[in-house]
Amino acid sequence: MDQADKLRQQVEKLKEQAPSARVIAVTSGKGGVGKTSISVNLALQFNAQGKKVVILDADFGLANVEVMLGIRPQYNLADVIFSNKSIEDIITEGPMGIGFISGGSGVQDLVNLEKERLQKLIAQLVKLDSLYDVVIIDTGAGIADSVVEFVLSSPEVLLVITPEPTSITDAYSLLKAVNRKKEFKRESKAIKVITNRVDNEQEGQEIYNKISIVASKFLNIQLDYIGFIPNDRKLGNAVLEQRPVVISAPNSEPALCLKNISGVLLNIEQETKKKNGIAKVLLELIKTKKSKG
Repeated sequence: MDQADKLRQQVEKLKEQAPSARVIAVTSGKGGVGKTSISVNLALQFNAQGKKVVILDADFGLANVEVMLGIRPQYNLADVIFSNKSIEDIITEGPMGIGFISGGSGVQDLVNLEKERLQKLIAQLVKLDSLYDVVIIDTGAGIADSVVEFVLSSPEVLLVITPEPTSITDAYSLLKAVNRKKEFKRESKAIKVITNRVDNEQEGQEIYNKISIVASKFLNIQLDYIGFIPNDRKLGNAVLEQRPVVISAPNSEPALCLKNISGVLLNIEQETKKKNGIAKVLLELIKTKKSKG
């Protein structure tokens, strides 16, 4: 039994004492498609529907979530690992009471941690599972190892695509990179597509159809379409103002579409009731990293 398996047993024991959060990773094949904006706005919409939500900014070095919210956190995940901070210490409060955590280099360092530090981190992450209903992981973009590992480790994945040809081809490249990994279990992986910055609902559906057909034919991966977000000036204005569009323009079409998408996701939660928790997801990440190394 390796270290990750032993820690997994520890997580299961700890989870008997606390509930597990729903974990959703938001990702994309390339940068600049609105992935972080969707992460933040979905968190706010979940919150408006009675869910306690925290965002883990796992786009290392870019700090996109804090830029989007205009808030600079004092601590990050590495401070839990190396500086004796608790998980509560590193949660920064955002608008409407959502939380967010800067990953810093903490997640990248996980695989090299000695047992004692890992045990301490896992115990703190189990606390996070009891504090929140939903953990949204804002991953990096592209096919970097860190992105692929989060897609492999997370039970639910939202793949953001825009009409740009490079966005569609890069999204397929990400799916292909995931499909190559022996850890990929397509039968238990829910990958859902959101089309962003489209002219209308029809264009969003057509983009989904394109990638869904090739993913099914060549990769045997089934994708689900959960909605579109229109190309709207209010989205750009919200980014410039560092105010999420569901706050700055709550009755705009983009905000209403985000509300619809969050509603679809909440209905899926009621149907499946499957919650792995963030502690278990990061243990899967460690296992993936170790098997690669």
